[in-house]
Amino acid sequence: MPSVLDTLAAHSDNPSCFLALNSGNEYFRDDRYDGTCAYRTSGRYVLQFGGPFTAPEHRDALLDAFVAHAGRRLLAVQLQREDAELYARHGFTVNQIGASYAVDLSRFTLRGSRFVRLRNKISRARRAGLEVTEVEDGDDRTDLDRIDQSWLRDKGRRVKELRFLVGQRTGPLQRHRRLFAGRIAGETVGYINYSPVYGSRPGWLHDLSRRRPDAPPGVMEALNATVMERLGQEGAGWLHFGFTPFTGLDPDHELPAASALFTRFVRLLAAHGEAIYPAASQLEYKQKWAPHVVLPEYIAFHGRPRPGAVWQLLRATNAV
Repeated sequence: MPSVLDTLAAHSDNPSCFLALNSGNEYFRDDRYDGTCAYRTSGRYVLQFGGPFTAPEHRDALLDAFVAHAGRRLLAVQLQREDAELYARHGFTVNQIGASYAVDLSRFTLRGSRFVRLRNKISRARRAGLEVTEVEDGDDRTDLDRIDQSWLRDKGRRVKELRFLVGQRTGPLQRHRRLFAGRIAGETVGYINYSPVYGSRPGWLHDLSRRRPDAPPGVMEALNATVMERLGQEGAGWLHFGFTPFTGLDPDHELPAASALFTRFVRLLAAHGEAIYPAASQLEYKQKWAPHVVLPEYIAFHGRPRPGAVWQLLRATNAV
């Protein structure tokens, strides 16, 4: 039977699919199909990441099998549009919950007036002596651990590190990711971890990123710009900036299976939900790069939306 990674590479068209491999996830399989469903449990709920990862002709059947396995308390999150339509056909309540953003590296440029502020920030960091290097397997990563610790302390006493819907940079699967660090005078001031993306827009996902609180302005922009140039030279197709909840909301993206009440709830979080997720700052960073594609992403409830399901999702992500 293929590994979960092989299954994702063969069948996924979700730009965040590599997050399905996060530690703590479980995998449902049915021997009749080459495919899997990634999920974890929280309280009495089953939280599925993405849709069924399998060949198109098996998606309906694998979803039916997983629903029979998971039961009524099933919630699926970070669904793509095709997934959303699939779940709606199977009787789920499906709502847009955010969007993901991507840049076509073959068209990427920082020329033009729209990028003046971004170019200035990048130049400032480079004048400060920023050097970007790729961190290889076996390299000492103690400096990255210290950045994680200082980054979290700087967020405040009550802030916890997010999980489930964000990436990781440890474990045996790290060899499939790419990790770049920015250093000034030999001191690491920030890093970005990139995960592979498969499907119709293959490339890399700008995944986990951290910087020292005292890092000069523009460090992360200069770090990412350097990596984008390198990935483009290597022939990578796309750089994905990933899913941001409560952004890119548009009535035209909603399906007939949407809940009007949940739509209002999501828009309330979009306006006042910074304590749960810093969507505004995330969106500002992603829009700096003038993404060529904005993809709506969805959440699906087996039955009507339940407050308990939303609460368990927030708990699973460590947002509360």
